[in-house]
Amino acid sequence: MSDILKVVVFSISSYVVLFVLAKILGKKQIAQLSFIDYVVGISIGSIAAEMATETEQPFYHFLIAMGIFFIFDLLVSIIGRKGPFLKKLLQGKPTVIIEEGKFNYKNLKKIKITVDEFIGMARSKNYFDLQKIEYAIMETSGNMSIMPKSENAPLTPSDMKIDTPPSKLIDYFVVDGKISKDILEKSGHDEKWLLNGLHVKVKKDLNNIVLATYDSKNRNFIVHYKDELIKD
Repeated sequence: MSDILKVVVFSISSYVVLFVLAKILGKKQIAQLSFIDYVVGISIGSIAAEMATETEQPFYHFLIAMGIFFIFDLLVSIIGRKGPFLKKLLQGKPTVIIEEGKFNYKNLKKIKITVDEFIGMARSKNYFDLQKIEYAIMETSGNMSIMPKSENAPLTPSDMKIDTPPSKLIDYFVVDGKISKDILEKSGHDEKWLLNGLHVKVKKDLNNIVLATYDSKNRNFIVHYKDELIKD
């Protein structure tokens, strides 16, 4: 087998292996990276990249290495669920930066974040004035959670004693010119009902629709057309 063919085969194989491992490990690799997740993710990715181009080393050596990191990450996850102490030891614990409106500079230094970086993270949460923050906690995933002071908390309908209907997910009947068959089936209607409601004669005309949702209260469709996005 030529080196070029080996690289092609190994690249495809490493991609498949990475995909399978990522599916097994779950979405935390993307959404909630802890320090261990970060290290394991980089390590497995580096091994996979080397496996794609290394033509001298046996293929299974890389699979064994990735398997070890994979098993290690699973064990850490399982052990971390056994008790608070082990979870704290392996994954760390949240760090309080602001408590009862008071800044904890010692904790900020402990997690190696500068004041400017913290201010930037607060701004990303729409808090431009630190005086409005009651608690700010750095989570083990690296995200920051903020609780505003009571006088700065946004008003909700419940605060004003206003009854509101329960929240519902928006059903998109058409997305980028394609009918969402699952949504249509769940609604109990057929394509004819949908096309009539959208004032469309043939399915081909749906190509000009970006999104189409149904307002059950007013019994009409809310449609966004691609033509609306065209700027002269």
